[in-house]
Amino acid sequence: MMSHPSKRNNVSDGLLGNYRYLCKKSMTIRAMESSVPRKKCQDVNATSNRRRRKKKKRARSLCEPLELNALMKKAKLVEPNPDSTLNSAPEPHRHSVMAVLRDSWEVDSGFSESSPPASGRSSPCLGPSPPAASVVALDCEMVGTGPGGRCSALGRCSIVDYHGDVLYDKYVRPCQPVTDFRTPWSGIRRHHLHNAVPFAQAQEEILAILEGKVVVGHSIYNDFEALNMDHPSHMVRDTSTTRHLRRLAGFPHGRRSSLKLLANKLLNRRIQAGRRGHCSVEDAQAALDLYKLAQGAWEQEMERRLGDESTVHSSDHYMQDEFWPDEVLTDGPRRPLTASAENVVGGERVGISDSTS
Repeated sequence: MMSHPSKRNNVSDGLLGNYRYLCKKSMTIRAMESSVPRKKCQDVNATSNRRRRKKKKRARSLCEPLELNALMKKAKLVEPNPDSTLNSAPEPHRHSVMAVLRDSWEVDSGFSESSPPASGRSSPCLGPSPPAASVVALDCEMVGTGPGGRCSALGRCSIVDYHGDVLYDKYVRPCQPVTDFRTPWSGIRRHHLHNAVPFAQAQEEILAILEGKVVVGHSIYNDFEALNMDHPSHMVRDTSTTRHLRRLAGFPHGRRSSLKLLANKLLNRRIQAGRRGHCSVEDAQAALDLYKLAQGAWEQEMERRLGDESTVHSSDHYMQDEFWPDEVLTDGPRRPLTASAENVVGGERVGISDSTS
């Protein structure tokens, strides 16, 4: 009779154990299911963080050139007027911009043989330079007139702007009959001068273009002589005489080099080659590119030279009569005195010795 309650207890214990087992298993399954989305969230957050860091790096890299451009714009706003000889002190941030430009420029200043500069490329102009619109390059070709063609006369004139574009290129008919066309050098033949512009008309047109311009050329005094004109010396850049190009080419001091040699050495460019003679447009463009190589240092030197001249001229006003001693301005002739002729004591002159006595 006592065995029935024990059987019920065993059954109840077995059911309770099964229930606990099922509960633990269900909790384990739920924990595993909940860990999967949590891991996905962590992966998504890590990916978004990486993307955010990449965006910050990209934005920082884009901001650096923008800041440099802003500094350069500010430097242009405060850049002194190139026409004035007395300039105010530069702003502090201008020095930083110039330092950046110096560091970013190539060591060879752009005239290495692997990368010859084309028209329009120039070295960094750290000093005040004339505007591009006020710079032109000139080259002329001559023919011979008179007995044996010994007298040089203008046969062709070419002018290019700062970017190498042709502003003027015409054949010119001299006032005297041509006796030697000098074709191997000038490239001019008889038929070129049949419909050429008369010299007087060409001279007037050329003077109108060169007026107020900085003129670049090689041995340009010969061109001015052929044009029968004078140009202000401070507005002439002769590539045959500047020491800056001679130094870049490694030539000795005092040596004058031809345009052909300088172009080959510094621009890696062959000009004046062949039997057809020289081309004045090609020569003008070569002289222009040579000027651009040394433009910064060249213009700084010219500005310094003009500043020294203005200082000398500014002291000329002291020679006016108002600054002369009263004794010099007195009327009538006066006998010269010795170096220690006068001593002033108490407002009176004493110890006057005549140089003639």
